[in-house]
Amino acid sequence: MVVFFREKPRVVSAIVNPLLWLFIFGGGLGATVSISGVNYQRFIFPGIITQTFLFSSIFYGAYLVWDRRIDLLKAILVSPLSRASIFLGKVFGGVTIALLEALIVLLFGTSLGVNYTLTSFTLTLMVVAAAAASLVAMGLAIGSLMESPEGFQLIVSFVVFPLFFLSGALFPLDNLPVWLEIFAIFDPVTYIVDILRGILIGLQHFSTLQNILTLVAFAVATNLIGVQAFKRMQA
Repeated sequence: MVVFFREKPRVVSAIVNPLLWLFIFGGGLGATVSISGVNYQRFIFPGIITQTFLFSSIFYGAYLVWDRRIDLLKAILVSPLSRASIFLGKVFGGVTIALLEALIVLLFGTSLGVNYTLTSFTLTLMVVAAAAASLVAMGLAIGSLMESPEGFQLIVSFVVFPLFFLSGALFPLDNLPVWLEIFAIFDPVTYIVDILRGILIGLQHFSTLQNILTLVAFAVATNLIGVQAFKRMQA
């Protein structure tokens, strides 16, 4: 949290980028489009929340690459902590930042007509925490395999943009062509967006159970893979 608030451009980005999507992109299309009787800005609101922590969570793995570059990681690895503990500590750090960013975006929900209850607000933060844990672990797993920040950014760019644009964050999944729907079904971020949309505005494409099981499986798989990749990483 200290690092996050010290990096002023990062805080500004966490505020400005979602606003650009919600009020410029969403406002432009929202003037002519409504989905299932829901204003387009409200429809994409859960997707914009997901976008905010999706990018920051996966790119959190860049810190691992930089730690190796400046030999800070060596100092950490000689501590009596296990590598699994160090990895999970970094995951929790990434989750903390994701929650802060999600809270910033959630503040603008009321201006779009999103009505929060204590239950919906709490469930939203729980989903964000679980989803961020999955995505941070993915970013750290990729980071543990990369030798340079440039290589990490190149690989992650090929991962993060398809994950977002295929997730249904900006469009409904109901009328997609078959070939595109197949990609969306195999995109884990699709289920994150869907469960948040169900919680916040009451629209869902998949069942709640299917969303939860997919999210839990994704979190477990990425963290197990990430721990193993971190254990094998050469500092």
